[in-house]
Amino acid sequence: MSLLPFDHQPRTRLIFGNGTLARLGELVRDLGGRRALIVSDPGIVKAGYVTRAISILIGAGVEARAFGEVRENPSTEDVDRCVAVAKEFKIDFIIGLGGGSSMDTAKGCNFILSNGGRMHDYWGTGKATKPMLPMIAIPTTSGTGSECQSYALISDAETHVKMACGDPKAAAKVAILDPELTVSQPHRVTVCTGIDAISHALETAVTNKRNAFSTVFSREGFRLLHAGFSRVLREPKNVDARGMMLLGAAYAGTAIEGSMLGAAHSCANPLTAKFNVVHGEAVGVMLPHVIRFNSAVSEIAAIYESYFDGDLADRVTELLWEAKMPTKISHYGVTENDLPALAEMAMKQWTAQFNPRSLKLDDFKALYRAAL
Repeated sequence: MSLLPFDHQPRTRLIFGNGTLARLGELVRDLGGRRALIVSDPGIVKAGYVTRAISILIGAGVEARAFGEVRENPSTEDVDRCVAVAKEFKIDFIIGLGGGSSMDTAKGCNFILSNGGRMHDYWGTGKATKPMLPMIAIPTTSGTGSECQSYALISDAETHVKMACGDPKAAAKVAILDPELTVSQPHRVTVCTGIDAISHALETAVTNKRNAFSTVFSREGFRLLHAGFSRVLREPKNVDARGMMLLGAAYAGTAIEGSMLGAAHSCANPLTAKFNVVHGEAVGVMLPHVIRFNSAVSEIAAIYESYFDGDLADRVTELLWEAKMPTKISHYGVTENDLPALAEMAMKQWTAQFNPRSLKLDDFKALYRAAL
């Protein structure tokens, strides 16, 4: 491919390695933090990671409080509840500890706490006019790559429309990638987040915004994720394999910053909104069909071939089968009658515009029909 132009501005310091959570206190202090809020979810609280993080912060002389009630696919309600806690505690630092939902909620809280208004005011890019609080992102899943992105994906609590709210100031100052924190993931979380990360690597590889910088991270992200995924399924306690997945997800997340995503994500969000399909499953079940659709463009087919020596769409289906994930949307109750409404919703998703092959309404219907 030709060397397409890019303007990359490093924003997030990456710290990778087993046991690196122990550095949290010194990092917060180095960035001027004295009163920190940890944003997390009930599962991470139960696993003891929030308590451990608070202990590390207190040991470094940083006062800390936790908001541990983040829900999957966070909405404006989740953000508003988090903001209330942050205001009460008068924080000067924010930490997202958990999966993409926790990190997105932390970013959403940061927007409103620093700039006022409501989440809808930041839908789009570059809407924050004031400085934002420093943030550290600590992923405990190998999925969204949110730790390396400046966007928060927040759903409208009433319409369920997902709003991508991005600003360079929202990016984490530091991302701590500690593979040991991902070992305790339940199997279902491992497979759903893993497939999501793989889809990020493959979609960013071919979008119409891809460039010479993002491609480096798409390719290396996929190499790590593809090599680590099967190993993690066979050996859930294998920290090396967990590290490959965690780093691969972060690289794929870095690629999203420059390349965005494509039609698989456009198709996935309506399945989540209308049929409550977990995001990773929704993307995974649609990805093979989007790969085949995009492969009609010879340049894109060549990119796919360079990533995997064989039929890439079939390989993704094999990974779904290996992970015991559904390969048909009929599994979720979708019928032929649902396809027009799903296609209408998919057309309105923000990632559709970045797909390397443009789609019309009938194309989305055909993709859903192929997955039926």
